[in-house]
Amino acid sequence: MKIKTLAVSATAFLHLKGPDGTHLYDGKTPVGIDLFGPGSPEYARIEERQSARTIKRMQDNDNKLAHVPIEQRRVESSEDLADLTKDFRNIEHDGEDGQPLTGRALHIGVYADPALGWIKEQVIKFVGDWGKFTPGSQTS
Repeated sequence: MKIKTLAVSATAFLHLKGPDGTHLYDGKTPVGIDLFGPGSPEYARIEERQSARTIKRMQDNDNKLAHVPIEQRRVESSEDLADLTKDFRNIEHDGEDGQPLTGRALHIGVYADPALGWIKEQVIKFVGDWGKFTPGSQTS
């Protein structure tokens, strides 16, 4: 068997479901997120950064696990997920000043919003599934 035929794509599209479990559409266009997957360099960089944070915290705390405040965890996880995000499709979010966010600021704004935690959960589950990044799994 030529094992390379089973190689995964670097990115895949997550068609978001609302908190009620139904797929989201803007008119007839799917609402979702293009994400870098577990076989991508972006994913590897995030894993490396997370490991480095854990090691540094342990070193700073006499090699014991350290409690990380919720706000800091929210910032770190939002930044990590933003770096796994290639792009949003049909998602808008305003900043604290009421102005529309764009680019990485938009990604962080959505992931950091506790009321939108259902998005974060879907993204984490999606990128943890190698099968979502196979050519046959690509939908909408």
